Amino acid sequence: MNDTASTPDTPRLTSLSHGGGCGCKIAPGVLSELLSTMPATQPFAALMVGNEASDDAAVYRLNDQQALIATTDFFMPIVDDPYEFGRIAATNALSDIYAMGGSPIMALALVGMPINVLPKESIAGILQGGAAACGDAGIPIAGGHSIDSVEAIYGLAAMGLAQPEHIKRNGDAKAGDVLILGKALGVGILSAALKKQILGDDGYRAMIASTTQLNRPGVRLGSMSDVHAMTDVTGFGLLGHSLEIARASGLTVELHSGSLPWLPGVQTLAAQGVITGASGRNWASYGESIDLAPEIDATMQALLCDPQTSGGLLVACAPSAAGRVLDVFHSEGFEAAAVVGELREGSARVSVA
Repeated sequence: MNDTASTPDTPRLTSLSHGGGCGCKIAPGVLSELLSTMPATQPFAALMVGNEASDDAAVYRLNDQQALIATTDFFMPIVDDPYEFGRIAATNALSDIYAMGGSPIMALALVGMPINVLPKESIAGILQGGAAACGDAGIPIAGGHSIDSVEAIYGLAAMGLAQPEHIKRNGDAKAGDVLILGKALGVGILSAALKKQILGDDGYRAMIASTTQLNRPGVRLGSMSDVHAMTDVTGFGLLGHSLEIARASGLTVELHSGSLPWLPGVQTLAAQGVITGASGRNWASYGESIDLAPEIDATMQALLCDPQTSGGLLVACAPSAAGRVLDVFHSEGFEAAAVVGELREGSARVSVA
């Protein structure tokens, strides 16, 4: 396995954190309980998207031609190579801009590091990786904030722009829409195998390639009127983020387990018991809103709840647009993109067959 940035005198980045990547997220059930204590948001006429429907970012209308998209995302190491950790964290943060149908314009770095534990060279590598991902996206890291932290934490506050009519919300899916997933699943399983030091070179390369691939197709998809809703699949797993669309749109999501794309080796590792703790926490939070067919076993259930770091876009579009949506993904190098389900009239649930 090629993640060999640590030395006998330098601790593995993943050894310094109790969880990694989007697996660090607070479980959705706990988060919902915490947010329920927040005071009601005051009405602002220009606030197009707030925190009412679990959308990926906030959106503020600047004028008739421009809407500002703002988001933040940060987490603890998912890999031991500092540079790759920085790239992954930055790519993940920018994904929220793309998921709203916008183009990123700049970012601020959020940095928490155990200064007396990690060598300065390692910390510098994390920052360089984040800057490289932003450079690939064509934007600057224009500032940020840093603290001395017990665990290594890195991410971005990111901003983007879109035309107001191109903003894609979770709640605008329509009955009859098909669901298209842009990336293969299984990042959480691969990261768990990495932490156990049992991940092979092919699995590691696949994980890095997936988690550092910018979700640029979101810009083009945002301009398509028959793309109705969009989100990205991250810490709550495919089931959790599908359920967000179902609840916001007031529809039932039907997923086809046989159509789901998987990263190499993921299903074998899961069958061997390599499962993340976050997968179980996810199921405990939303399992009562999921209907699994009898053939869906415990391993597949865990895979469906597997937290994805820098995961793919999940797109709800008219059936007539599915071919064009897939063409957008494939033309930008997302070979795994596939139709994975549809939406229908019914209660706000997810069913899997």
